[in-house]
Amino acid sequence: MAQEFADASWDKELVDVASARMVNRPASLDTLVPANLHADILSDLAAALAGSLGIAPTGNIDPERRYPSLFEPIHGSAFDIMGQGLANPVGTFWSCGMLLEHVGETDAAASLPRAVKSVTANPALHTLDLGGQARIADVTQAVCAALE
Repeated sequence: MAQEFADASWDKELVDVASARMVNRPASLDTLVPANLHADILSDLAAALAGSLGIAPTGNIDPERRYPSLFEPIHGSAFDIMGQGLANPVGTFWSCGMLLEHVGETDAAASLPRAVKSVTANPALHTLDLGGQARIADVTQAVCAALE
């Protein structure tokens, strides 16, 4: 890949060094391409650094489209709060936006993040992980309303 993108610089690092770099010098990173296990660890760290595991999307993307790509929130299943209406759905919405972009639905892909940004700007719609009291249903209804 480096030959195909000769103007791009790249680095190879161990996951512990990359983790420290994410914390100490985040602006020095642009794109990370780790193996699955390390991607899981680094994406959780990145989400925590951004404010919450509940807000971050992820995509396991096959750029050559030989195999299906997978889009999901970083936080995964969150078994400790499952069924209580407490999880933050923002990561799911962001993941859906990435999926829409991936399949070429550019208008829908652009409108979903705009709706999420307008909703998350309202502190009354922050879930517990962001220091608020909103529930999944509150945030979901607000995002759906913003899309209409």
